Amino acid sequence: QVQLVESGGGLVQPGGSLRLSCVASRKIFSTNVMGWYRRAPGKQRELVATITSGDSTNYADSVKGRFTISRDNAQNTVYLQMNSLKPEDTAVYYCNVNYLLGTFWGQGTQVTVSS
Repeated sequence: QVQLVESGGGLVQPGGSLRLSCVASRKIFSTNVMGWYRRAPGKQRELVATITSGDSTNYADSVKGRFTISRDNAQNTVYLQMNSLKPEDTAVYYCNVNYLLGTFWGQGTQVTVSS
């Protein structure tokens, strides 16, 4: 079993920034695909960003140019830097990590963008 713990969520005004972190209890290697997803109220969970082997990244169109996913394998951590936040970014954000033994999810961290 792998535990993922997210942190960094909170309340921020439109145009503000937040940095989410997700620490895994199991060693992360550069070959592990890692990602951030979100679920807004009344909506299905959607992909935000992924980072794959070789640090190749992929983003949802709605966050391109504003969000950046990165990883620190030595710290078993994946990050999501969120800039120029909008009210529509309000959601619970989840990280996931794909291992050979399965895919694991964190419990989520709430991000609220409001004035």
